[in-house]
Parts: sequence; structure tokens; C-alpha cells
Amino acid sequence: MNKRLFITLALVTALTCTACGKTDNNQSPVTSAIKNDTVTTSYDNIAVTTPQTTHKDDKIPITTTSNIPINTTIKAVIDTTVITTQTEVITAPTTVTSEAITTQSATTVSTSVETTQPETTNPAQLLRPVGSPPSPDDPDYAPAPIQYNIEGITYIQGALIANKSYSLPSNFNPGLDKTCQTQFNKMVNDAYAKEGLQLKFGSGFRSYNDQYNIYNNFVARDGQAAADSYSARAGYSEHQSGLAIDVNTIDHTFDGTPEAAWLENHCHEYGFILRYPQGKENITGYQYESWHIRYLGTDLSYAVHNSGLTLEEYFGIDSYYH
Repeated sequence: MNKRLFITLALVTALTCTACGKTDNNQSPVTSAIKNDTVTTSYDNIAVTTPQTTHKDDKIPITTTSNIPINTTIKAVIDTTVITTQTEVITAPTTVTSEAITTQSATTVSTSVETTQPETTNPAQLLRPVGSPPSPDDPDYAPAPIQYNIEGITYIQGALIANKSYSLPSNFNPGLDKTCQTQFNKMVNDAYAKEGLQLKFGSGFRSYNDQYNIYNNFVARDGQAAADSYSARAGYSEHQSGLAIDVNTIDHTFDGTPEAAWLENHCHEYGFILRYPQGKENITGYQYESWHIRYLGTDLSYAVHNSGLTLEEYFGIDSYYH
């Protein structure tokens, strides 16, 4: 019993000295040696081998293994070493968790930025009263068509006039006005996107010679009086101005269709007016044409539409062959 106790105390002393980096050969029969980073402690043919590991505080090798039965005192020393090592290992997951939280937070911020929608409504649209024309900085604004400084063309308040009282020169061939074409295309797209309606380009610019042939064909078929009620003589047609467009079928099968109703109520929003409205035949000089629109630009188209007047009434002019 005494010999076993003595051996135990000697081993504890040797391990303690090893952990401190010291050995004392004079006080104990236990001998210690360091070879190839391994501390070997021996007593009476009993060896304790201690591989070196790094302590987190003083960097001294302390991890211990033994080929002898481990009593309670030695086991306590080893357990302490293992616990210290486990504490160091646990530190790594803590850092990862912190990084993961940081990443998640960054992702949340990024998602918040992506879901923020830019402002798409122009302030001019929000401030414009219902039924009033758009201002020039409003995306719904449609500018007035180009004006020509050509003798024989009549303008009233910036609007070209072509009816039975005001003719155009035979050599005036401007083609379809580009702004008129652009606004018509926009109207076609909006009618389909908003209402599912299909508006189509039927007829646009016609030269003096084209109109001459068309009118004379109608005269040959229906007589001049009848032809004058629905067809213009050469030089008096709005189509020659490049500012008139016939929509869809260009006949009375278009009357009463959803497209015709929408066109009459909304074409002014794109710079057009319904040029020959129903019940105004004696003023315009032509029968009702639900398909014939005339481009003016939104400044004037809103004014004419809101007045409920024809172009002749609005400007105080007549329309008959003098």
C-alpha cells in the first residue's frame, strides 16, 4: 500500500514539473527525458509518455497519455487538459455562427433594396385635373404638328384647315406627319393593352392625284351630289394634309363597335379629334364618319373635344364649295 502511494505521488510530481518545464532528479527517483517532442517519465520500469501539445496560455506541452493504470489524481490532471482542449474547439463554431448571422442580415438588407420600387408616375400626371390637357413635361403630351410656310395653305390658331371652303395646293405632298403617326401607334397600343380593343391603320396620306381618282370614281358610281356628301374633291381633302387617318374598315360597319365608341371618347387624349361627328353633317359638309380622325396635338384636341363642337364651330368657319 505504501509503495503504491509513493509511486502515485512521484508520478504527480513528475507531471507537475513537466508541465512547468522543470525536473528535479535529487528529490525523486522518477527520471524524465525529452526526446522528439515527447516527455518520458520513468520509475522502476514504469513509463509515462507525454506527447507535447500547445496550452492556450503559456504554450507549454501538457497533453498526457499513460501506459499504466491511472489513479484518481492523474485522471484529474488529464481531464483538465481535455476540457481545456474542448474549450478551444468550441470557439470556432461560435465564430461561424456570428458570420452566418452577419450574412443573413446583409441578405435581408439586400432584399429590402431590391423590393423597393422606383417611382413611375410623373408628377405632372398626378397634378393634372381630370379632362384638362397635359402640360409639355407630361408624358401624355402630344405636340402640335409641323407648320408649313407655303402659299395657299390656311392656318387658324396654328391648325391647318382643309375643308370644302379651304383648299390645299395641288403640289402639296407632305406625307403622313411623323408626330401624327407616333401618336396613332401609341393610341393603338393603349387601346389594346387597357381595353383589349384592336384599332388598325386604314388610310393616311393621299396626294392630290390620288384623291382626284377616288372622287371621280365615286361620282361615276353614285353621282356628284352623293359623292360630295362622303368624299372630298381633289385639293379639299384632309388626307392631303398628312394629318388625317381612317381607322379599321373605313365604312359604316365600324359604326357602333366598341372600337368606334372608344375612339370617339379617347382619341383626343392622343391629340386627335373625331372630325365628322354624328348630327353635324350640315356643318362639316360630310356625313358621319366614325372612323375618320384628325390630328391637332393635345393642346387643341382637348379644347375642341371638351367644347363639344366641330372644328368649323370651334373656329367659326364654314365648309361648302364656293
